[in-house]
Amino acid sequence: MLLTIDIGNTSTHFGVFDGDALTVQFRLSTNRNMSADELGIQLRHLLAYSNLAVEKLSAAIVCSVVPELDYAYRLAAERYIFVPITFVTRETPLGMPILVRNPEEVGADRIVDAVGAFERYGGGLMIVDFGTAITFDVVSPKGEYLGGAIAPGLKIALDALFQRTAKLPRIDLVPPEHALGRTTIESMRSGVFHGYAGLVDGCVNAIRGEVDFPTRVIGTGGHITLVKGLSKTLEIFDKELTLHGLKVIHGRLAGAPNPA
Repeated sequence: MLLTIDIGNTSTHFGVFDGDALTVQFRLSTNRNMSADELGIQLRHLLAYSNLAVEKLSAAIVCSVVPELDYAYRLAAERYIFVPITFVTRETPLGMPILVRNPEEVGADRIVDAVGAFERYGGGLMIVDFGTAITFDVVSPKGEYLGGAIAPGLKIALDALFQRTAKLPRIDLVPPEHALGRTTIESMRSGVFHGYAGLVDGCVNAIRGEVDFPTRVIGTGGHITLVKGLSKTLEIFDKELTLHGLKVIHGRLAGAPNPA
C-alpha cells in the first residue's frame, strides 16, 4: 500500500492507496512546530483508527509547500512507519515538460495536480485548486505544463476583512444562502463567496482567451466544494486530485526515493 501526503500551508491531506483504489484519507492542520515524534505518533494513531496496520504500507510519497516540515516527515517515516519516503521536487522526473520561464518557482503541489489531471482526464485542461491560495494551472493537449495564475484564498480574504476593519467580525467559511445579505455576516459571506466565484470565472475566461485549444476546468482542493454551484466555469470536481497525482508519480518512479 502507498501512503500519499500533500503538505499544504493550512492543512495536510493524507491518502492510502491499495493498488488504484484510494481506501483511506484524512486531513490534519499543518503545524510547522510539530516534531518528527509527534507526527509519527499521530500518523500511526490515525492509521490504526482507519483499521490499517502500518505494516501494510510499502512506501510513501510527499509533495510539500512547507519546507521546514520536510525533515520531520523524513524522520517520522523512518521511525514510525518504516517505509522509504519520496519527496517530489523540481529534480523529480515527472514525464511532463514545464514550459515556464523559471520552472524551479512552480510549487510541487501545482505540478502534481497537473500530472494527476492529465493522467485522469487527458490534455487541454485547467486545474483550479482551492487551498490557502487559489491556483490556476494549464495543461496543453500534449501534456505540457504551461503556467497559470495565483490568487489569495477564501480564508485569507475573510481574515483580511476581520484584521483590517474595526467593526467587521471574524466569521467561519460557510457559503451564503442568498446574494443579498440582510446582516453584516450574511453580507460578508455573500461578498467573499460570490466575489470569488466571479474571480474564478474571470481568471478562467481570461486564460482561455490566451490559449489556442479548448480547456476543461477541474476544481480541486480543500475548499472547492464551498463554491460548487456558484462558479459558472468549474466543470469537474475532484477533491483527491493531488493524492492521485502523487500515486501516478510514484508509479513512474518505480518506488525509488528521490533526493530532496
